[in-house]
Amino acid sequence: MVVDDLRAGRADFVGDAPLVRADVGDRSAMDRAFGDYGPFDGVLHFAASLSVSESVAKPLDYYANNVAGSASLIGAALEHGARAFVLSSTAAVYGTPERLPITERSRIAPINPYGRSKSMVERILADVQSSHGLRYAALRYFNASGADPAGGIGECHDPEWHLIPLALEAAAGLRPKLKLFGSDYPTPDGTCIRDYIHVSDLAQAHVLAIESLLSGGPGGVYNLGTGRGHSNREVLSAVERVVGLPVPAEPAPRRPGDPAELVADATRFRNDFGWQPRFDLDAIVDTAWRWLSAWKGL
Repeated sequence: MVVDDLRAGRADFVGDAPLVRADVGDRSAMDRAFGDYGPFDGVLHFAASLSVSESVAKPLDYYANNVAGSASLIGAALEHGARAFVLSSTAAVYGTPERLPITERSRIAPINPYGRSKSMVERILADVQSSHGLRYAALRYFNASGADPAGGIGECHDPEWHLIPLALEAAAGLRPKLKLFGSDYPTPDGTCIRDYIHVSDLAQAHVLAIESLLSGGPGGVYNLGTGRGHSNREVLSAVERVVGLPVPAEPAPRRPGDPAELVADATRFRNDFGWQPRFDLDAIVDTAWRWLSAWKGL
């Protein structure tokens, strides 16, 4: 059963699962959904606001949606007998890392409301597990990217926040220019470095995590990334290789709340689950391009 208020999601992406159109922070709606469709063994929680820059401009919205909404959903899951809870968390909980790559033992020091909101929900889950026994895993994504390799689902945010689809749209002439936020970071080419991980690799990790929790296996916090960072300019080069067209870009000021470099050490998840990311940057861009081409009829 899928719960989505469709403020950012699409009903046609749900597939054959029942769809309950509601805010996960609406406790009465969640009680009805759990009662009508349950009982459920576990919950996978993806519903959150996700833009760093927007969180800096609208912090109260992020704490209300990400923290209060999550607490309400966790309460409903507990009340209705769920035994496992998997949180879509983020590398933003680490803030500006002291060393790279980032391990789960790295200091938690978010530098924006988005990262702080996710860190708070992780703490709530740890406390609820200690007090009530609801087992949890918090999967700290690095840069989720790409699209369904079969072409059925891809990114279609409005507005779009993410670099790869923005660069693809610019190359295809769907937007005039890409804004390259920050060219003076302490990195080899002056642009931000991020660890891009394909959504299919993330999806597999979620299945492994909830199956583990339900069978009494490992849980807790995990990084999910490839262990390799790519600068914004390297991403633009990958887009140009895949599409065969230049990406028109113009420099823009740094966005508030953006650290220079985030790269994952996902050794713990790999060791616990035998998981291995399958998609490199060019393959990620290729799936995103095939999705955009189909969606826009290019």
